[in-house]
Amino acid sequence: MESIINQLSEYKRQIDELMSRIDISGKVALINELEGIASEANFWDQPEAAQRTMQQLARLKSLVDKWQSLAARIADAIELAEIADADMQAELEAEADALGGIVEAMSLEAMLSGDYDGEDAIFAIHAGAGGVDAQDWAEMLERMYLRWMEQNGYKAEILDRSNGDEAGLKSVTISVKGDKAFGYLQSEEGVHRLVRLSPFDSANRRHTSFAKVELWPDIQSDIEIEVEDRDIRIDTYRASGAGGQHVQKNDTAVRITHLPTGLVVQCQNQRSQAQNRDRAMQILKARLFEMERARQEAEMAELKGENVDAGWGNQIRSYVLHPYQMVKDHRTNVEVGNTTAVLDGRLGDFIEAFLRQKVSG
Repeated sequence: MESIINQLSEYKRQIDELMSRIDISGKVALINELEGIASEANFWDQPEAAQRTMQQLARLKSLVDKWQSLAARIADAIELAEIADADMQAELEAEADALGGIVEAMSLEAMLSGDYDGEDAIFAIHAGAGGVDAQDWAEMLERMYLRWMEQNGYKAEILDRSNGDEAGLKSVTISVKGDKAFGYLQSEEGVHRLVRLSPFDSANRRHTSFAKVELWPDIQSDIEIEVEDRDIRIDTYRASGAGGQHVQKNDTAVRITHLPTGLVVQCQNQRSQAQNRDRAMQILKARLFEMERARQEAEMAELKGENVDAGWGNQIRSYVLHPYQMVKDHRTNVEVGNTTAVLDGRLGDFIEAFLRQKVSG
């Protein structure tokens, strides 16, 4: 019986640690605060805001109840094991095995418990240093991520794409819809480095090229950011793409420049200029929202004495195709020798290692 108690006690330690890291006590306090707001007499005077509050309250209650119920179940099992006789050993072993599976599942869920991890995502790839090779590398990454999205049941929609001068692409922006799209893809944000024999070099020399991945939660109307008309410049142009009745006939594509920050957002996939403008504004707000969130996190990290450097040269992952084959993530040290599988969208090892490190960090 002692081994069962030890096993259950380890589960309790793991769950207590995870509940602390995802701040269950803070979420309980927020539930109490929202319930107080919901009980006010004028709460429903603004129906849309009230509905969002009730949805947030329901999500928080569901999350907290799941964790607290598991913690209580483990505590009950430990208490029973401490007083049980040999006749109950088989039953307790079965309960411990069942709890082990639940704890494992909850530890994975804890990786995606951030405020926006459950949201859709806006995903962008930009060619970096390396000329034509970098533009070709950006297109290789586009293919890799589109395959990952397809394999994992996400709906991908290309919002804007700028082709390279000779090959590949300069940039592409993709809408990714599906459960926890932002949560999973956050592991991919940063600079990706490719080392290979260049197919664009007549001397067949080895080249190093870079591409940058950016990511924002696509929370659209929930973003409370005001963008003044005087702060933006809107340009229209003809959409380009694979064809269709709306392509290359009218100036339906929209480019919005946010003058205070220099951010530029483009959208050309919608059928009308108005639709492209609306979607581009949503993307701009998402980028401004993420920029402010990153600024606040950087300030907090500086206060903690951490070195925050998001420089272009700090690659998160290297893809080496010559003189050997290896993909290595420099944050988690995960290495995969099958580069073909990775470039075909098999990214699970990298994503899970990053999320585990994020929770344990």
